[in-house]
Amino acid sequence: MTSRLLPPGSAARPVHLAGEGDTAALPEALGSWARATGWKGGAGSVLLAPGADGALASAALGLGAPGAGAAERSLLTGALATGLPAGDWALAAGHGLDPDLAALGFLLGAYRFDRYRSKAADDGPRLALPEGADEARVRLEAAAAALVRDLVNTPANDLGPDGIEAAARALAREYGASVSVTAGDELLSAGFPMIHAVGRASAVAPRLIDIGWGPEDAPRVTLVGKGVAFDTGGLDIKPASGMLLMKKDMGGAANVLGLARIVMGEGLRVRLRVLIPAVENAIAGNAFRPGDVLPSRNGKTVEIGNTDAEGRLILADALSLADEEAPEILVDMATLTGAARVALGPDLPPFFTDDEGFAAELAAAASAVHDPLWRLPLWKPYARNLASKIADVNNVTADGFAGSVTAALFLQGFVARAKTWAHLDVYGWRPQAGPTGPAGGEAQGIRALARVLRARYPAS
Repeated sequence: MTSRLLPPGSAARPVHLAGEGDTAALPEALGSWARATGWKGGAGSVLLAPGADGALASAALGLGAPGAGAAERSLLTGALATGLPAGDWALAAGHGLDPDLAALGFLLGAYRFDRYRSKAADDGPRLALPEGADEARVRLEAAAAALVRDLVNTPANDLGPDGIEAAARALAREYGASVSVTAGDELLSAGFPMIHAVGRASAVAPRLIDIGWGPEDAPRVTLVGKGVAFDTGGLDIKPASGMLLMKKDMGGAANVLGLARIVMGEGLRVRLRVLIPAVENAIAGNAFRPGDVLPSRNGKTVEIGNTDAEGRLILADALSLADEEAPEILVDMATLTGAARVALGPDLPPFFTDDEGFAAELAAAASAVHDPLWRLPLWKPYARNLASKIADVNNVTADGFAGSVTAALFLQGFVARAKTWAHLDVYGWRPQAGPTGPAGGEAQGIRALARVLRARYPAS
């Protein structure tokens, strides 16, 4: 994918840009062709145009209506990866796009998941790196997104808890990071009873993956990712339709690995820790049950109101471990609730934090790079709905209201020492193809988080 970028200034056919209804902005001959063919310049639309000899000579990319933000418009270059024929192309001079995002958009749009196809897709077009783009950063962010997408797209028969561990180990080797894994019944003696309970019914043992990287004296940044390789719902079994996308329930784990790739690849001045509780929520005679009361790492007891709310259980043990060393920043990412999708849809993950400064930085970063996020409140009064009559807390509420908020409040109950904690309830999936990628697994929030971390802890 990343080989599709050419050096800046390479000889190539030009791609001109025009907003919707603004074909007059194009060179005269191309503008006439656009009007003759009825091309309007809609967002992500691509027009191919012949030269005087009838051969393909140039192209135009539609930027859509002027209401879109500059970052969003810059990423529309992803449409060129599928809309242009093979060959060498370059954005015309004076294109006005953000060079990093324009290059990244093209690479994101070029992504294909062809692991299971007998014939790989043909090579597509190549684009000259726009002047001023940071090639290393663009390639790194594209590779991070591809890692996330590949992991989420891979079905559970090839990516169980052991497969998640293998992916984590491969990434750690690439950057010289340390890895330790606690698996199976060792989870009980090591103090991770909820990770064990959720994953024990699977034929593949549950595990906690722990990656460490960076100087010990650097600020501690810890990432926790939900790694449910497949979620049947447990004994509160999902309907068949509800299981169709459950290979993506490890999307939080995939996203923290993608973010870790950016942090390590850029050499940010942090002591990075990545914790991934990796399990399969399966059904067997030893599966945990509705009504069970589970101990947790931090001493709280949790009554199980629903076995399909398993992600917060494994995250709770991992967050407790992370919190013990009081990191400066603790971020967890998880495909946690359908309520988040009902509230904000698949493209706009909510995030939760009590740190006003961090919230402002993250929201600004999300807007600057068009990696959409939206803050939802940690509305403390709703925590009462997680009350249990026999344990310290229930893993679900009885009324079904504010599901994403109450899930975040449940997790917050396992964080006490971290200076800043944030929770991202990501979807990890693109339901429909768009300029920046095909339908399937998707990285969400990691470019925005990377921008915040880059500003706080620049590479030395």
